[in-house]
Amino acid sequence: MSFNTTLAEHLNEMSTLLELTGANRFKIAAFAKAARVAENQTADLSTLDTKDLLAIDGIGKGVAAFIEELAETGEVTDLVSLREEVPAGLAEVLDIQGLGPKTVRQLWQDLGVTDRQSLAKVIDGDEILSLPRMGQKTIDNIKRSLTFASKSNQRLPLGVAARIADKLLERMRETPGVKQAELAGSFRRGRDTIGDIDVLVVTDKEELARAAFCEADDVLDVIARGETKCSIRIEVPTKKGRWKTDPGKKATIGADLRIVPAESFGAALMYFTGSKEHNIRLRERALKQGLTLNEYGLFPDEKGEKGSPQSRGVKPVASKTEKQVYAKLGMPVIPPEIREDLGEIDLEETPKLVELKDIKSELHAHTTASDGHMPLHELVQCAIDRGFHTIAVTDHSRSSVQANGLSEDRLREQREEIEEAKAHFGSKVTILAGSEVDILADGSLDYDDDMLAELDIVVASPHAALTQDPKTATKRLLRAIEHPLVHIIGHPTGRLINRRPGLEPAMDELIAAAVEHDTALEINSHWMRLDLRDTHVRAAVSAGCKIAIDCDDHMPEDFDNLRFGVSTARRGMLTPELCVNAWSKTKLHKWLKSKR
Repeated sequence: MSFNTTLAEHLNEMSTLLELTGANRFKIAAFAKAARVAENQTADLSTLDTKDLLAIDGIGKGVAAFIEELAETGEVTDLVSLREEVPAGLAEVLDIQGLGPKTVRQLWQDLGVTDRQSLAKVIDGDEILSLPRMGQKTIDNIKRSLTFASKSNQRLPLGVAARIADKLLERMRETPGVKQAELAGSFRRGRDTIGDIDVLVVTDKEELARAAFCEADDVLDVIARGETKCSIRIEVPTKKGRWKTDPGKKATIGADLRIVPAESFGAALMYFTGSKEHNIRLRERALKQGLTLNEYGLFPDEKGEKGSPQSRGVKPVASKTEKQVYAKLGMPVIPPEIREDLGEIDLEETPKLVELKDIKSELHAHTTASDGHMPLHELVQCAIDRGFHTIAVTDHSRSSVQANGLSEDRLREQREEIEEAKAHFGSKVTILAGSEVDILADGSLDYDDDMLAELDIVVASPHAALTQDPKTATKRLLRAIEHPLVHIIGHPTGRLINRRPGLEPAMDELIAAAVEHDTALEINSHWMRLDLRDTHVRAAVSAGCKIAIDCDDHMPEDFDNLRFGVSTARRGMLTPELCVNAWSKTKLHKWLKSKR
């Protein structure tokens, strides 16, 4: 594990423990933000001195001292002390829906709750009713949440959650009386994993909306069914084919429905999209302008008045659309994918981020010649159906025995098949003869240079030895990036979301080398990969590095994963100018030929 990853875990733990001990909220927020900052850094923070650490937005003196102590000793004294003070299982109690830090702290200090098991015992007694704001209805909801928390799996990959989210949104939009319906939360922001799904609707037939949401066949249980909010638990359908959801296990995910007034829809969509940190910054900005912001709208800040402005009949200055609210705050509309309090609040103008419609080529795809499920002609037809001007055939190289990798003789035979396909399809699409060449453990490539030079495109990817230490992994990938015949580094870390972390190289070094050698780094769009991850993309974009967004197609439906790659790209603030798949045919092929 890299130092930055370890640091982020320690900072998050520090923030959680501080919250459970009732520390100053600003201190809690500082450590939480520092954890996000650590995750986004491509330079090894253990190598920076105090001055350089303090130059990073989000790292103050206290956090800098934390980082330096962790780098020097492997632990932090203050964190160790908090671990001794707070029961180890209490953080899991905080994850239970309906339990905030103040309540969890009271459960611990007043009733002796130290983990989920002790909570289950306490919640069946009368003592819990003595706690503030703890009525029978709240207890019943917590019981349901606790039951499902014990059965639920970890956060779901974005692509798996999409199977539920898309179906929910379609269901609500088809419900009579629903005027508007949108997905919110981390799904709308395009996070690589999703904890639950949020749906917002405007309707003049509220009971029909509640019934459509709560009474469908895929609903396992209704956790809450109120006038404006419903919470349910849904079983995730299994997926056949490559990389099933979770072989042998049933996955579930929570979903919330919010019924909001039409005049508040924009403000509510902003609020429930988040992130929490982005919303906090917006509220701070509003207060500085004499305004107050909540999920009902942007209101004049009437200091000293009791109750919420909407409950007092105050008219909002903006609320119907997100655009109106951002405009009143003196800001451009911030795309949902970058609402993470990572500098977007200070943008004077939002850059044009890459969109799904911008992608005009697929540069990483497999056929039945290796481990793909599509014959060559079917792959090409899929590209034509998508409106692409170029499709690259990049079957695995010889060392990928498990993927039926091609020997040099088989690769040359395939080139002859590609020439026949070119004659068959004519000007409908350009077909490139390429290969996904293994980057071997020492950084050498799986074919010799003479073979590589014969190919139109080389995607070099790591598939084996994915537990190498960061220094070795960096050296390995640098060697491939610097190779003059390599165009793209495919899924650079080799991670599989929720399954393996993959390599943890020094990404700042890889990005600098990619810029120097005019090599593109790939965002692999498959929902199990999304590699490069969003933080790497942001650093690459800042450095001016070329990025490829590819689907690593093995079957026709893999082309549909492009939406997830684009979401990841947008989270990294990628523009069409740096995305090679968004280039015109002329510009793309000029770049490809420059390495031949």
